[in-house]
Amino acid sequence: MALILAESEVRALVAVADLVDVMERALASFSSGQVTQPVRASVDTHHAFFGVMPAYVGAPPALGAKLVTVFSTNGAKGLPALYASIVLLDPETGALAAIMDGRYITAARTAAVSAVAVRHLSPSDAQVLAILGSGVQARSHVEALSRIRSCLEIRAWSPTPEHLARFVSDAHALAEPPVHAAATAEKTVRDADVIVLATSSSIPVLQSDWVSPGALVISLGAYQPHMREMDPALTARARVIVDSRAAALVEAGDIVQGIREGLFTQAHIAGELGEVVLGRVPGRCAEHEVLIFKSLGMAVEDVAAAQLAYTRAVERRIGREISL
Repeated sequence: MALILAESEVRALVAVADLVDVMERALASFSSGQVTQPVRASVDTHHAFFGVMPAYVGAPPALGAKLVTVFSTNGAKGLPALYASIVLLDPETGALAAIMDGRYITAARTAAVSAVAVRHLSPSDAQVLAILGSGVQARSHVEALSRIRSCLEIRAWSPTPEHLARFVSDAHALAEPPVHAAATAEKTVRDADVIVLATSSSIPVLQSDWVSPGALVISLGAYQPHMREMDPALTARARVIVDSRAAALVEAGDIVQGIREGLFTQAHIAGELGEVVLGRVPGRCAEHEVLIFKSLGMAVEDVAAAQLAYTRAVERRIGREISL
């Protein structure tokens, strides 16, 4: 028998705040070699992306995969751009254990990983959070990051004014202080301590001279080698931490293109966030250095989050059992 969990049920079982420590352990497990996980396999067309993300975690044991699609044309149809499903298998037998919605988990675990980055990489006195974007990831990041640092100010900007207005209104229920809409991307990030890039842009949305010394930039987009969301001068100037070295060198456009253009070498990647968690790589080395955390998203994060949801669902008798 396999357990089926809808998005509403997954939301009821796992909050963003529940996942911060879970993601910290998953990142450490990955960087210490306790996770078997290939670089994401994908199929691309001119408007669509389909990714397959399997992973096995040794302790506690978990086995599964996420199937994720991003269709840029869905907005015109009134549909979400991203869909995802997660399959969990019994790590002892390989039998199907669960199938669950992965859209919410994708947003929640990504924000939780960013919270781990803020915990280890941001200035200790960070007070201003800036977010470029107004979608699902912007919402989950306001919720997660406001729990890690007590911000005095949260700013946001989006190229779509109606989306920005809706986000600012909805964010009142997610965090304190309230989110303020900024007139431009530059005004949003000037003097900010933590900057989150939560857009789907394939061209730079953040310029180097907008970023103050000591800031932490969390880059969530540009997940394919032809994409770029940061000024190349910023990527070259900053100390770069990634979730996965192997993935960043083939998927992260800001890094792949920077190496190809001779702006820096592979050695510009200072380490993985899991290595920082483990104490093998220093986080912030100097007060005024700019750090970039490049978050591509990893299968181990999805599997660890799904395993928590599945365990709680079994304990609380939530979901529907089916036999295939």
